Amino acid sequence: MAADKIRIVYRTLDTKASGYWGLLAAFGLLALIGAGAAYTMEHAGHWITGMNNHIVWGTPHVFAVFLIVAASGALNVASVSSVFGRDMYKPLARLSGLLALCLLAGGLAALLLDLGRPDRLLVTMTNINPTSIFSWNVILYSGFFAIVTFYLWTMMDRSVGRFYKPAAMSAFIWRLILTTGTGSIFGFLVVREAYDAAIMAPLFIAMSLAFGKAIFMLVMLAAYTWTNRPLGTVVLTRLQRLTGIMVAATAYFLAIQHITGIYAAEHRAYEAWLLTGGTIYTSLFWLVGVGIGIVVPLVLLLHPQMGGNRVAIVGASIAVLVGGLAHIYVIIIGGQAFPMVLFPGMEVSSAVFDGVVAPYAPSLPEVLLGIGGIGVALLLLTMALGALRFLPESLADAVVAPNHVPTATDTSLEDGTDDASPNAVAAPAE
Repeated sequence: MAADKIRIVYRTLDTKASGYWGLLAAFGLLALIGAGAAYTMEHAGHWITGMNNHIVWGTPHVFAVFLIVAASGALNVASVSSVFGRDMYKPLARLSGLLALCLLAGGLAALLLDLGRPDRLLVTMTNINPTSIFSWNVILYSGFFAIVTFYLWTMMDRSVGRFYKPAAMSAFIWRLILTTGTGSIFGFLVVREAYDAAIMAPLFIAMSLAFGKAIFMLVMLAAYTWTNRPLGTVVLTRLQRLTGIMVAATAYFLAIQHITGIYAAEHRAYEAWLLTGGTIYTSLFWLVGVGIGIVVPLVLLLHPQMGGNRVAIVGASIAVLVGGLAHIYVIIIGGQAFPMVLFPGMEVSSAVFDGVVAPYAPSLPEVLLGIGGIGVALLLLTMALGALRFLPESLADAVVAPNHVPTATDTSLEDGTDDASPNAVAAPAE
């Protein structure tokens, strides 16, 4: 079968199934819990959280930045197909774009509800400060929504199909700019020893690719397992290897960041405190961030005998996400906890704890708000999959890789779709 003859059948999720409404209820409950936590923090004040005058970005910001960064990486599957011409990934482009939008929405929901005055968002959006990286990100996030939405439109509507390539290239470039902007929030903060580094931008880009692909694989496996749709080993193995490479890239940029920090005199004290200080941040960095988030996934994703192994893929993806949250936590919370150098070469002490490591312990409302952001993302994703045709009916090897030679370990099914289904649409791989 020639690659240009492949026709992909897209179907919605079965909204009449009890499992679908169960998912909606579960994710809706998570979103409501997050909203309740935000209301509690807004009503009582941020004194009930672990945040203080030194730690002004708390756990909700960790979840928010994590989801925003992952949103950019989730779109990479679509970019690989449309920008780099890898036809195997084209059936997954719709799901990739949708997941990116949902993750960004969930991250921004957690972020905005933690600002203290989310009702004043309009003031921020209508009073752009060109000298502030935060103002730039308002434009970047809004632009991401607009461009990716149009990108999805060109995939699903033949009448605007002629704009598919320009939309794909625009989405690819914009997501790189967006992640650069998110990383630059920390890279431009010269007052903090933990930040103030140009490497933050490429580090966040690498992390986004690893986080986004890990979430994408979990969503894809869950959707196809739950609906009993064929899912071949070829596409799984390719995504598995690609995610492993992104994890390796993250490890590389992380190593460069800390090696450079050790070399630079102004960052040396922070690096010694983080890497060898024996604090909770040291444990999170080495045991969770590096051990669980990098070493374990590299073994599971790149080992030759693990190719296409679904248990290994799920385990590695979860490990990437757990380790990723630890890295973001160390960057955001640990970077603020380390005392600012007010007078270089001098010891500083005061009644407001200048010169000492700031204490911080996440409170329950903070954690629930962050989980609520995840709930918002999953709720939007489930609703969209039930309303519109984003999921291919089959990702069997015969569909996505017709020239693939089956092996003894290939458990994929042949494409047996029913084009007459009322919620199905046949379309060529974009």
